[in-house]
Amino acid sequence: MKGIIISIVAIFVLTLSACVTQPVAAPENGSQAEAGSASLRVLAANSFLADIAQNVAGDRVRVDCLIPLGVDPHAFEPTPQDVAKIADSQLFIINGAGFEEWLERTIANAGGQGLIVEAAHGLEMRATGHAGEEHDEDGHHHAGDPHFWLDPNQVITYVENIRNGLSEVDPAGREIYAQNGAAYIEQLRELDAWIRTQVEQIPRERRILVTDHDTLGYFADQYGFSVTGAIIPGFSTGASPSAQELAGLIDQIQQAGAPAIFLDVTANPRLAAQIADETSITVVGDLYTHSVTEASGPAPTYIKMMRHNTLRIVEALK
Repeated sequence: MKGIIISIVAIFVLTLSACVTQPVAAPENGSQAEAGSASLRVLAANSFLADIAQNVAGDRVRVDCLIPLGVDPHAFEPTPQDVAKIADSQLFIINGAGFEEWLERTIANAGGQGLIVEAAHGLEMRATGHAGEEHDEDGHHHAGDPHFWLDPNQVITYVENIRNGLSEVDPAGREIYAQNGAAYIEQLRELDAWIRTQVEQIPRERRILVTDHDTLGYFADQYGFSVTGAIIPGFSTGASPSAQELAGLIDQIQQAGAPAIFLDVTANPRLAAQIADETSITVVGDLYTHSVTEASGPAPTYIKMMRHNTLRIVEALK
């Protein structure tokens, strides 16, 4: 879907089970902006996007989240209630870059007058590492890697796009959104510097990443890791590896001397355990790469999510 802001032109009602939207964590920057748009309906597709957007919105606007906490967004299917939330929103924030595999068919027919902000608009996709374009077993199309948010430097663009979208639907809050966005960008730069310091603890020859699917490419590019492979050789969990692909991954792990394999908490650990049995690799199964946690969890905001993941990677590789 092209363009930073796109009119919602259609709503396709699906008949799937209902889900509950989870509350979004308080802004990381603690903004105390004057409330002026309490009635503005802003919805973010994913919890990490909702947290980023809430930091830009501050106290002026509440940002709700569509996909429940802890749900694999690659496997998400909107319910009729979810479709109604999208139709009712005045601003709907998505990652874009093909990440929301369900979006096109959800808005395919008719409905709503809201605007869509593509947070990743303007970012350049990294080389896929796969021949041609990728399709998973359900026929979903993936032209490249949409996981920009796992590099906080890329999230600066997210903040700018979200700021512009909020200002478009609420011009009176433009200055507030600009101030909050600038403050949050500074926190992202501090996060980047902190990650670099942590990564320095890992010997260069051990900066090797193996994951459940291709998620950490931008993180690896930014912080000097090499990506040996993934259990699912693609950017979505909707695909399944063949026996030949698993055997190839085992060979790659052994040749590279990769110390650990890293899984999102929603990933099925069965194949990782099988690979670990054959390679003696350590399985780290508690990364939060696609969702933040409840307030009491280890990763209740985007920044804390990135800190948690970094610490787990460093602990396993240093």
